[in-house]
Amino acid sequence: MKLRIATRGSQLALWQAEHVKSRLLEMDPSLEIELKIIKTQGDIILDVSLAKIGGKGLFVKEIEQAMMDGEADLAVHSMKDVPAELPEGLILQAILEREDPRDAFVSNKYKSLEELPDGAVVGTSSLRRGSQLYRQYPVKTALLRGNVNTRLAKLDDGQYDAIILAAAGLIRLDFGDRIASSLDPDKFIPSPGQGAVGVECREDDEQVCALLAKLNHQETSSRVRVEREFNLAIGGSCQVPAGCYATIEGDKYQLRAFVSSPDGKEYYREDMSGELKNLEGSGTEIANKLIARGAAVIINDLLGKDI
Repeated sequence: MKLRIATRGSQLALWQAEHVKSRLLEMDPSLEIELKIIKTQGDIILDVSLAKIGGKGLFVKEIEQAMMDGEADLAVHSMKDVPAELPEGLILQAILEREDPRDAFVSNKYKSLEELPDGAVVGTSSLRRGSQLYRQYPVKTALLRGNVNTRLAKLDDGQYDAIILAAAGLIRLDFGDRIASSLDPDKFIPSPGQGAVGVECREDDEQVCALLAKLNHQETSSRVRVEREFNLAIGGSCQVPAGCYATIEGDKYQLRAFVSSPDGKEYYREDMSGELKNLEGSGTEIANKLIARGAAVIINDLLGKDI
């Protein structure tokens, strides 16, 4: 059986694709697997924020098209990059065990956000991170795009006092020692799916679906899918500063989510908990609570349409 894995070409994307490849070969050493590197719109446009580019799927659209055109059999993604709605005919068949889902504070001068002086410049390309920074700290933000190595190099060049990155990417690329501190997800809510790797394929490819199902990590899948429920309910776009994070302990779950204006001045947060058997649907429920409290105004203004 020959498999073609579609992936972006960044160091982190290739690490993820190679990881999935190795897991598949562990299950079946007879497989022939090749990586197909595809450039996405998000890889090409690097001089503006993702929110200004607009749209959904900036890091996955071309990869999904390759699968639909029969040029690839599966695709490996960072789950936080995958739109809440998938194209017809494609399915997320496996979500691997989650790495650290937190955001990481990286600085050569300071050990934590609390140490930053007023007016310090923090590099980020995320409206979610920016809104939470503005709300809690007297800092400024500056655009930070590029792969992990590029972002660290810009910090080392002195362009920023600190930068915020996903801890998972730093850990996977052996840059964990660059993390000055990890941000408490209760105070700094992560992006839906952050830290998890997902594998997508064609829904009608029964052989590949059966193979990938063996890679699925049930707890991670449950957590990420409910976070994605939330994302879908609020319009699922990087143009809206929002976060959602689910945890499971025993037969209980906890869910926290927020929607904010980009400047952090209007901020709506909800927390939910309950029995694990009732987890499905709670992402939509917590989103609806935020929408009813006033988040709909923010979402509609930023997306230019009613949700």
